[in-house]
Amino acid sequence: MLRQRLLTALVLIPIIVGAVLYLDTAWFAIVFGLITALGAWEWSRLAGIQSLPARIAYLFIGAALSGLCFVYRSYTGLQAVVGLAVGWWLLAAVLTVAVQKQALRLPASRPLKAAIGLLVLVTAWFSLVLLREGGSHKGSLVLFLFVLIWLADSAAYFSGRRWGKTRLCSRISPGKTLEGVWGALFSAGLLALAYARVENLPGIDTVIFTIICLITVLISIIGDLLVSMMKRAENLKDSGHLLPGHGGILDRIDSLTAAAPVFYAGFSLWDQWR
Repeated sequence: MLRQRLLTALVLIPIIVGAVLYLDTAWFAIVFGLITALGAWEWSRLAGIQSLPARIAYLFIGAALSGLCFVYRSYTGLQAVVGLAVGWWLLAAVLTVAVQKQALRLPASRPLKAAIGLLVLVTAWFSLVLLREGGSHKGSLVLFLFVLIWLADSAAYFSGRRWGKTRLCSRISPGKTLEGVWGALFSAGLLALAYARVENLPGIDTVIFTIICLITVLISIIGDLLVSMMKRAENLKDSGHLLPGHGGILDRIDSLTAAAPVFYAGFSLWDQWR
């Protein structure tokens, strides 16, 4: 399994890095829109949508919403969509705790779960597009976010295997541990400090940027747990089988769906404050 994971990563990482750094905004949006569409296809299954026409219609709705966001992305008011996503992930954190404590169950409503999927996937894609297009950093900042999440996920996995004893959410994802979370945060902190050093950020900016990265990684864990809840509700181990050793697209981008709007919102507020 680990060998398959590594081989898949070796194939995909250069493609993703090339798309982030060398494509213009429109082509970047298309490429990552296709990845998002694959994620939406898997989400429709997790939402309990069975019929092929309904699943195709779900894709078209997601594509239409994404298209509207892209066309009107220059309108400041539309960027409030990112704020809506941040609010959702804060609510999702509360929902995760409630489900873990058995104080609440994941809603069984298919339309509601489908709507959540559109909110999660479209706003994550839109946040990446805005991050890619804005400021002088452009692709390098998107690439930093990807590396941040990849590194945090890997650190959580290996820290959990080596030192993991305390389960994080045993009723949602038994394999995740509190020690894994600490490993993810430690790696995120080191990466943030390294970025600050390369960019020659002053002390206060280094602190703020590091905090943004730590919060982003914490919220990314909620994205992972949300997809785990959805899979458990449908008695599925993986969201799909497209990526050898990794499962489906959602199994790879679940953390990123939560991280992207939070990181973009945090970075934008910090950039304005500076």
